[in-house]
Amino acid sequence: MTVDPELACRHSMAHIDNMGTVRTMDDMDLIPHGPTGDDPNPLNRLSLDRLRLRTSMKWRTYPDDVLPLWVAEMDVPLAEPVVRAVTDAMALGDTGYPAGTAYAEALAGFARERWGWDGLAVERTAIVPDVMLGVVEALKLISGPGDAVVVNCPVYPPFYPFVEHLDRQIVEAPLGADLRLDLVALEDAFRRATAGGRRAAYLLCSPHNPTGTVHTAEELAAVAALADRHDVRVVADEIHAPLVAPGAVFTPYLSVPGGEKGLSLMSATKGWNLAGLKAALLIAGPAAAEDLARLPEEVGHGPSHIGVIAHTAALREGVDWLDALLKGLDDNRRLLADLLARQLPGVRYRPGPATFLAWLDCRALDLGDDPAAVFLDRGRVALNSGLPFGTGGAGHVRLNLGTSPGLIAEAVRRMSAALT
Repeated sequence: MTVDPELACRHSMAHIDNMGTVRTMDDMDLIPHGPTGDDPNPLNRLSLDRLRLRTSMKWRTYPDDVLPLWVAEMDVPLAEPVVRAVTDAMALGDTGYPAGTAYAEALAGFARERWGWDGLAVERTAIVPDVMLGVVEALKLISGPGDAVVVNCPVYPPFYPFVEHLDRQIVEAPLGADLRLDLVALEDAFRRATAGGRRAAYLLCSPHNPTGTVHTAEELAAVAALADRHDVRVVADEIHAPLVAPGAVFTPYLSVPGGEKGLSLMSATKGWNLAGLKAALLIAGPAAAEDLARLPEEVGHGPSHIGVIAHTAALREGVDWLDALLKGLDDNRRLLADLLARQLPGVRYRPGPATFLAWLDCRALDLGDDPAAVFLDRGRVALNSGLPFGTGGAGHVRLNLGTSPGLIAEAVRRMSAALT
């Protein structure tokens, strides 16, 4: 669906009352209560009233007068193949421990069709509880206590506490002003990380969260060359890989020249909104197979068997649903950019082609280091503060685009009103 900016601006005059009802000037309901005509976009299917029945973190952290556009949960119904697979498993009582390679086979097939990558070898994969716990296990395989882990800030906040809890030291390599990898800063970070002859790892976020940047094959090959030159091992968090807009190209890190020594974490979690169904895959490049072989057997006991079933169904049968979602997210990016230009021109937004997240530079609004606190207190919109994203996060917020156009319009209206 192509969003009409004039209609979106009229919708932005809406307000949401304490009962969760959305009203416009002419009392039209912004949120479709079901599919609109033949529009398959999953972002248009759930009313606010229905969303507020959910008991997950996104909908239970704040009071009902707060519009939650923060944590990485999307406002979508699940893809029908996923619902069917999970329902069938529950009916069978198939709720034991995970086994087999179906998940890895499904991901290998998806990677072949989606990214043209034939290099995902099922025998070089292991099921892990989720991506971040998989990152922890990968870092244990290639580094030791006190070693450094390089990250590109601003970056996904859990990188910091997970790495520090593992007794590794964070070394930041800030993104460039264009929100892309800065290879000069990265090489400097590699030098600092390996000073004194210590081992070091690089935790690559690809596509990047929060910016939505998709790293090019050339950039990733340059990263691999730098890592090889400085003897730094690469662990790639590629959880958002399915969420790349039409026309953009995702390149798996393990597919680039020099990426053979890398380790990757992939999952259907973000693409199909399955955060509550825990499962992910740790994938080794050909030269990292011996590292993966040292993964403790008990790590494979942590994933949810139902999660594995759901993720497998998503990758095998949920592609049409994903394509409809990707188009809806692309529409939302354009809508958000238009609304901000009209109502909050002081906010700088550089839309990235991946993820369902928007990184907003609010420094020109003079709201201090944490504008999210202002938007929550005065506008009753919950966004992620930029501060936990590391250096470069002050004065920024992260907004979740994985919702309906109406809620995006209402959020921008509230944010604008918070400044008056």
